Amino acid sequence: MTGLPRSGSTLTCQLLGEHPAIYSPGHSSPLLSGLRTLQRHLSDNEFLLSQLDHHFEPVYQRLLNAYRGFINGWFAETEKNWVVDKNRGWLNSLDLALHLDPNCRLVVCVRELGQIYGSIEQQHQKTLLLDFPDDLANLTPYQRCERLFAPQGVVGGPLGAIQGLQERTPEQQERLFFVVFEHLMSQPLEVMGDLFTWLNLEPVKIDPQNLTVRPSEADSYYRFKYLHQTYPQIQPPGKHPISSRMQVELQTSYRWFYELFYPGLLGPGQ
Repeated sequence: MTGLPRSGSTLTCQLLGEHPAIYSPGHSSPLLSGLRTLQRHLSDNEFLLSQLDHHFEPVYQRLLNAYRGFINGWFAETEKNWVVDKNRGWLNSLDLALHLDPNCRLVVCVRELGQIYGSIEQQHQKTLLLDFPDDLANLTPYQRCERLFAPQGVVGGPLGAIQGLQERTPEQQERLFFVVFEHLMSQPLEVMGDLFTWLNLEPVKIDPQNLTVRPSEADSYYRFKYLHQTYPQIQPPGKHPISSRMQVELQTSYRWFYELFYPGLLGPGQ
């Protein structure tokens, strides 16, 4: 589970967990960072490099077995065949994920960019006495938007990674399922039905007004600017107003995103 912030990944995890064949803890996971740390450490290990020099194939297979064992151990508490691991970093790690598990899939949540910013700004106005982890509270709304959408920003980082998915091979792209937030809000049963079919799972009946409420992950890490609560009912949010200047600049700067997911917002003749 991956994608843009404020785009329904927590809800999608909750809905996936309604399927009896899926184990979905719903919290952001350190599994990927653990794998990357192991990768960096072992890549610098002189003993391992020496073994690779002389017996590359069996030693590399040993590495692959060890990584897969780490993942299997991570989810040892469940016997279900499908498990959900939530981390925006998977956007940049599709090739690694497929190398470790050729059957893995990436569910990518997206949302109209102006509404992502509007959602963050609205929550900030409710928590003005707390700064962002990246010190954005003293900026103007426009400057804050610029920082959020910068290449290393909370929104801009995963947004750039989504753009990079277009360069993946056709075989890799077949492992991607995009959940459009607005579609999920208006037609949750249709979206989840398509998602279960894509996972080759039997459809299940989900009641959007009677969902299992799961423990929320800690929001203090992001200073309560990006909430992750689950609710017993799907509650479509109201529209977040942002300035026309910001909206135009987002649609201009990220035209590729709107062409892919929101072509109807580009206007006649565009």
